[in-house]
Amino acid sequence: MSAQLMNAIRVYHYGGPEVLKLERIPLPRPEAGEVLIRVHAAGVLPYDWKYRQGLFKDSRPASFPYIPGSSFSGTVEKVGPDVHEFCKGQEVFGRSQYGTYAEFTVAPAAGLMLKPAALSFDESVTIPGSAVTAWLTLFRDGELKKGEKVLIHGAAGGFGMIAVQLAKWKGAFVIGTCSAKNVDFLYSLGVDTVIDYTSKSFDKIVQDVDLVVDTIGGETLDRSWSVVKMGGKLLSMVEQPSVEKVQRFGLKPVKPYSLPHLEEIETISKIISQMIIGKQVKVCILKKFPLEKVQEAHELSQRGHGRGRIILNV
Repeated sequence: MSAQLMNAIRVYHYGGPEVLKLERIPLPRPEAGEVLIRVHAAGVLPYDWKYRQGLFKDSRPASFPYIPGSSFSGTVEKVGPDVHEFCKGQEVFGRSQYGTYAEFTVAPAAGLMLKPAALSFDESVTIPGSAVTAWLTLFRDGELKKGEKVLIHGAAGGFGMIAVQLAKWKGAFVIGTCSAKNVDFLYSLGVDTVIDYTSKSFDKIVQDVDLVVDTIGGETLDRSWSVVKMGGKLLSMVEQPSVEKVQRFGLKPVKPYSLPHLEEIETISKIISQMIIGKQVKVCILKKFPLEKVQEAHELSQRGHGRGRIILNV
């Protein structure tokens, strides 16, 4: 009997959006402790196009060909051996190391979350793709506390807009940078001070912040050191901050990133799910693309300046 086939995006070498190829390939098979998922939505993260370009080839080289994507929401299609907590038809979300730009993916049952009925597939895919990372960055690595001051760069993006809302929920004073078209949007999310980086220099306005969360890198990261108070922290989602500068500016060292325990992910995911349902956190979808338009989705992600998350509907 011939193998069942699915549509999937595969990458055979580093390059631009044109290297994203739609193909027909065999469905993956769930091994012990794994679940086969029929994907309904896959998150398109900035990491995806940076990895595709080869920006991480020295530290995390690709094994070609590979399927991009790590976050998904969908339904259980089949469970592997020793999986008893899930069954076919259940709606779930989570992360997969096998790629999610495909009609089906495989994920460990231990990291899978049941999707609340009150959340759509599009809303729930933002939880493993942005919200859990934002929570860990702010509260685990950044140690942000009530009453502290945090500066978030790229605050209107898929990660940033979740981060500013979580920081406000914690009781922090939140400063966000964005382009002119997103200023009012950030104020609507509760941001205390919004800085349009196209007309103002944040380092001339902001000082003595407890935490900087950078999603831009480059010059933005370089100019951020001077605004952090002594003993504060600077975290970057795109570059490894200089240890020498941490010492020179008297900042608190940040431990190397470590993967959270599955129990921690489950707890955070449940909290954020209820926050979205209760309207404490607003999810914004910038644009949705079908799988065959994945090249356009990556082009939009690379342009930046968007408001919210980009999603592939499979």
